[in-house]
Amino acid sequence: MANKTLNARDVDFILYEMLDAESLTTRPRYAEHNRETFDASMATARQVAEKYFANHNRKGDENEPAFDGQKVTLIPEIKQACDAVIETGLTRAGRDYEQGGMQLPHVVGQACFAWIQAANVSSTVYAFLAQSAATVIEKFGNADQQKRFFEPMLNGRFFGTMCLTEPHAGSSLGDIRATADLQADGTYRVRANKIFISGGEHDLSENIVHLVLAKIRGPEGVEPGVKGISLFIVPKFLVNDDLTLGARNDVQLAGLFHKMGYRSSISTAMNFGEKEGAVGYLLGEPGKGLSYMFHMMNEARIAVGTGAAVLAVAGYLESVEYARNRPQGRAPDNRDPRSPMIPIAQHADVKRMLLAQKSIAEAAFALCLYSARLVDDMQTHPDEAARKDAADLLDLLTPIIKAWPSEYGPKANDLAIQIHGGSGYMREYIVEQHYRDNRLNPIHEGTNGIQSLDLLGRKLGLNGGRTFQKFLGMMQETANAALAHDETRELADALTHAVQRLGKVALFFATKRDVPPSLLMANSALFLDFMSRIVVAWIWTWQANIAARALESGSADADFYRGKLQAARYWLRWELPQTVQQAELLMSLDDTCLAMEDAWY
Repeated sequence: MANKTLNARDVDFILYEMLDAESLTTRPRYAEHNRETFDASMATARQVAEKYFANHNRKGDENEPAFDGQKVTLIPEIKQACDAVIETGLTRAGRDYEQGGMQLPHVVGQACFAWIQAANVSSTVYAFLAQSAATVIEKFGNADQQKRFFEPMLNGRFFGTMCLTEPHAGSSLGDIRATADLQADGTYRVRANKIFISGGEHDLSENIVHLVLAKIRGPEGVEPGVKGISLFIVPKFLVNDDLTLGARNDVQLAGLFHKMGYRSSISTAMNFGEKEGAVGYLLGEPGKGLSYMFHMMNEARIAVGTGAAVLAVAGYLESVEYARNRPQGRAPDNRDPRSPMIPIAQHADVKRMLLAQKSIAEAAFALCLYSARLVDDMQTHPDEAARKDAADLLDLLTPIIKAWPSEYGPKANDLAIQIHGGSGYMREYIVEQHYRDNRLNPIHEGTNGIQSLDLLGRKLGLNGGRTFQKFLGMMQETANAALAHDETRELADALTHAVQRLGKVALFFATKRDVPPSLLMANSALFLDFMSRIVVAWIWTWQANIAARALESGSADADFYRGKLQAARYWLRWELPQTVQQAELLMSLDDTCLAMEDAWY
């Protein structure tokens, strides 16, 4: 039995009914496209996903990368998958035609990527991470760096990484010890020990281009904190002027990390400059490395959220099929032991778990594709003010887009295991791997705790709070639209009260200027969950409005739309009410966690 990936009907619903991707073809950049070309691109992605990625999802999990002290060994299917996704142009889906791209809208490109992630989230890391690194060099690199590194990365000859974390510092990037010393020829000698580097060593490409954060060393040492951090291009092999490979750089693999999930994706400890120092090229201006890297990191955060969402979707689809085909027990009001057993999908508690999974998985996926739609508006909307609004809204929502799917996706996968019963934790069934793969995502690209600090500490105050206020207005418009349908009127009331609740809590935090920051931030994780629940209620009300209109028009696909309505009801009846208590706790500035003393543990 083939593993489940995505629900094609739901992909179409989100793209075309919810996000109106087809309307993007009226913009000059996408004028040569139509729904047929969008669908053809997704069909290609699905074929690549099923043929080259799904085929080794389990094998890669059971045969993780190995290092014998000399060479890294990966299963051969990973190389075949990377080659296939490059040859079909899917890694360049959104790029210009002149760059060999398809010039697809970002939202369609993300839908293509989602098919591949759902088939094998771990093996997608290599080629797609390389393209993210290439984008940073394209944006901030000089002409020589573009020719020497960007173009080979764009074409798939070179892969890339981002190297931030160090053993002693973790997420505290201001405390990194990596240094860079300027040389007479304008290059730098980089010395660093970096850990948790995805794709740090392999033979999938001719070269690996590392983007390394380090501090330039001057006469007085290095500047403390984040201001002194610069970004350097440090290739595994130096690149000659004719773009052939030169000498091996002073870049060494120190060892591998062995993860609970994402096992096809190699995670490495890398040493730069064990000998004379690794040759590095300053990217952009000195001292701006962190801002440059965040350009890549924010892309990665949205990719992490999407990966978490599609793993939740895949687990949900497995659960539905298993529950429909697993007979066990009888209904509580049937006491006849001679009657046939019923599928577990008919038991109320299993219905609850399936509905919870659906409400998480489909909302998370819709939220992530919505973020991609914002990128399209940010880049191509004909109105300049609308472009800025889209960019600001994406900035506001990025912590939620990364953190909420990665927090709740594993919860959905946990329910998938539960629905499978004793089979759920057996490795013969894929749902236990889904959980292990997804459990990494709350940590990837900045822990969810860091996302919560970013949301409460920075993002609510964007543009003096105007972006947040506009977003509240958008959600209220969706609630107002729900008043027009009998099926959604209940949702309108619930969402309206939740939006008001969110505005009240945000105003409370904005006006508490005399409160120590440590106390304000002590419940940032709670605020992240609080706001995320309301954002998801908005996503579900939005989908429910579409479903209600479709049913009123007599759609033949009634079961699909009724499923949307029921999932919306579940979220707003079962999950959203928890924000009432959360709001009270937040506005009490509770110090239970902050006041805990080390000795009390």
